[in-house]
Amino acid sequence: MTKKIVVTGIGASSPLGGTAPESWTALLAGESGAASLTQEWVSELQLPVTFAAEAKVRPEEVLERVEIKRLDPVSQFSLIAAREALADAGSPEVEPERLGVDWATGIGGLWTLLDAWDTLREKGPRRVLPMTVPMLMPNAAAAAVSMSLGARAFARTDVSACASSTESITNAYDHLQQGLADVVIAGGSESCIHPITLASFASMQALSKRNDDPATASRPYDVSRDGFVMGEGAAALVLETEEHAKARGAKIYAEIAGGGVTSDSYHITAPDPEGWGAARAVRAALEQADASVDDVTHVNAHATSTPVGDIAEYKALLAVFGDRVHEIPVSATKASHGHLLGGTGALEAIFAVLAVQNRLAPPTINLTEKDPEIPLAVQGSTQPLGDGPQLAISNSFGFGGHNSVVAIRSV
Repeated sequence: MTKKIVVTGIGASSPLGGTAPESWTALLAGESGAASLTQEWVSELQLPVTFAAEAKVRPEEVLERVEIKRLDPVSQFSLIAAREALADAGSPEVEPERLGVDWATGIGGLWTLLDAWDTLREKGPRRVLPMTVPMLMPNAAAAAVSMSLGARAFARTDVSACASSTESITNAYDHLQQGLADVVIAGGSESCIHPITLASFASMQALSKRNDDPATASRPYDVSRDGFVMGEGAAALVLETEEHAKARGAKIYAEIAGGGVTSDSYHITAPDPEGWGAARAVRAALEQADASVDDVTHVNAHATSTPVGDIAEYKALLAVFGDRVHEIPVSATKASHGHLLGGTGALEAIFAVLAVQNRLAPPTINLTEKDPEIPLAVQGSTQPLGDGPQLAISNSFGFGGHNSVVAIRSV
């Protein structure tokens, strides 16, 4: 029998705020987390892109000194978000063997890896720290969360580029359905605002180059969009069966009604221009949710603000919903918080959860002239979702052709 899986806790450290509530409030207020970078290497290396959406609260302000020293930033942000989410869920009393972690990252411990390479070249092998590999490995964040919170059921890591943390939520859904845990902490993290990633993404013409006005650089669906804005941070959701949540008297935000994961098998960086793989992921999520296209009341779009990607996603939505897609309130929240790569899906899932709970679609800022080829119901202000039952989908698509979608239902 299919179990109802619910969200009982949320946590985030994002470019919009140091917590999930702070991030949500800033999102609704139409704030932008993008700003010029002040690090010396920006000018020293003459980077073509000189801005990003850094996390609003630095890990050093939250974590213990030993945690900062022994963890890469990707794991530091993970601890912050996961701890907040578990506390928000009421710190459920669950046997360690029944508490699981489904985590994600797109890149992993980039800063540790490249700092260690600099140390090796400049100072020799004896100066490379013994903790380098445990800090840089992609599963380090999941391990850190597991050890910090005492989760022994499993600690798994999904690495599917920008679809990673949405996949981690679908994984958690499956693991709870299978009875492998009573409570699962699902989410993802990324911290790679680094010269090498900025240079690489800029080289492939993926980043916006609006160095003179970072706050308006991320502009999904606008005719003048020219690329995404690099972001960083982490987000986490506590998932459990409805039966388990009600038995312990937990508050319930929303239901994770289903998920869909597919692959384009088309190109390493470009999406299928017709959006067929993305469309299949949406259909799979709705099928698992036992929902029809007519039930969907909100879409949190992947919408990175790239010329090609935004159109491909629109075609995918049009293939699934037909002309009705033009009536469904759509939010493209990366306009505010940038693109957290492997961490972005979990952050946007939280926003979708709060959207259905509050019956309010967040605004899409910086939309000054809508692309006529993408006639979606997108607004620069919040949009009411009505009083009836709500069903949102949250989309994530990544390099390598990864497509992941979660369906979120109001309770």
